[in-house]
Amino acid sequence: MKAYFYPELDKKTLFPKGYIMEHSGHSRGSTVDLTLFDQKTGKEVDMGGTFDYFGKRSHPDFTGITKKQFRNRQILRRAMLKHGFKPLAEEWWHFTLGNEPYPDTYFTFPVSRKSVR
Repeated sequence: MKAYFYPELDKKTLFPKGYIMEHSGHSRGSTVDLTLFDQKTGKEVDMGGTFDYFGKRSHPDFTGITKKQFRNRQILRRAMLKHGFKPLAEEWWHFTLGNEPYPDTYFTFPVSRKSVR
């Protein structure tokens, strides 16, 4: 999936550059990846780049996109900041709750069909 997710980078740089973390807030239940959705069209809003693309284009402050795409990123960012989330500098879609209830805990749960019913 290199061509789709990280064509500009060598795989060995993904951890050092912060695109992939050994431990993630996702497993603490305090980090979310999200985008905007247009209820009128039933489609995602154009954010100027695909989710989980590892490269400069994914940085929230990247200016090599249209003004509308940049505005969309800023709408998402402002909404999340307003509600206590912290953004990740490398990904426009990634936010962590500022006042995490379990900041040092990484939960591990077995996942099976039975566990998600």
